[in-house]
Amino acid sequence: LQRSQHLKRSAGLAPAPCRWSSGLPMNIGVLFVPQQEAWVVERMGKFHRILEPGLNFLIPLLDRIRYVQSLKEIVINVPEQSAVTLDNVTLQIDGVLYLRVMDPYKASYGVEDPEYAVTQLAQTTMRSELGKLSLDRVFRERESLNANIVDAINQASDFWGIRCLRYEIKDIHVPPRVKESMQMQVEAERRKRAMVLESEGTRESAINVAEGQKQAQILASEAEKAEQINKAAGREANAVLVKARAKAEAIQLLAAALAQQHGSAAASLSVAEQYVNAFSKLAKDSNTLLLPSNAGDVSSMVAQALGIYTTLTKPQAVKMEEVPSARGDPQSTPAEVLKAEEASSG
Repeated sequence: LQRSQHLKRSAGLAPAPCRWSSGLPMNIGVLFVPQQEAWVVERMGKFHRILEPGLNFLIPLLDRIRYVQSLKEIVINVPEQSAVTLDNVTLQIDGVLYLRVMDPYKASYGVEDPEYAVTQLAQTTMRSELGKLSLDRVFRERESLNANIVDAINQASDFWGIRCLRYEIKDIHVPPRVKESMQMQVEAERRKRAMVLESEGTRESAINVAEGQKQAQILASEAEKAEQINKAAGREANAVLVKARAKAEAIQLLAAALAQQHGSAAASLSVAEQYVNAFSKLAKDSNTLLLPSNAGDVSSMVAQALGIYTTLTKPQAVKMEEVPSARGDPQSTPAEVLKAEEASSG
């Protein structure tokens, strides 16, 4: 054991803690083995048996306690080492290894120093696993990296009677320049996130303003529509009804006036006046005029207007009888009255 420790120091490697370097129990015939320990006994230099915790009896001089194995979980610090990542970045990394002796016989005779062997295996496995990952993935996939190292150690340490329970990376030291680049990258990423958040806030604000304007226009149009409906249903409807009622009353009064004596003559005279007035306004509204051939004969124009009125008011089922006397007869038509007046004046 002292020679192996000397070789490790000469090779520049930190020696792993050795559980049996402090001396072995002496065989006095009656031995008490503590809990969670396994004592490997050799008889005349050959493996004999493993003592169980509690009271045990051995033969002095023939039996010798060769190894004492602790069955507790062991914590080993993996020394710091350098490793190169996939993107050629050199890292200084260390870790913690958690072990447990599962088979005291294999742990005693399978390897000279099981703890030192497992430590060296953990270092080499760590370097090989880091070489498969880039620098960014080393920090993101730390848990998967630990799991891969544990699997690789268990495949080799199965023949040594030792099982690796877990492996944890303690510190990862990055070169100063790479660290500055990472810090700049983090700052750029933060600025990018801030700009993205600001742009999203501006977009949301514009959307909210547009939605508010849209809702305001919709509400204003609906209010105007309701106002127009109320006006149409209220004041304008009442005005239309009042106009219709007034017109109906005027028609009734006109019909009553026409039913009186000389009502038809008065109506004929009114129609004739309106016809003459309308004919006099033709030149005021347009430059193109359509005039009858006898435009200068006013009496013929009046007679024509009275004829149109007579045709419209004459019942279709009743034929008017000829009137013998045109002037002075109450039943004379307006045309006959006008003709009689012209004859008397002539």
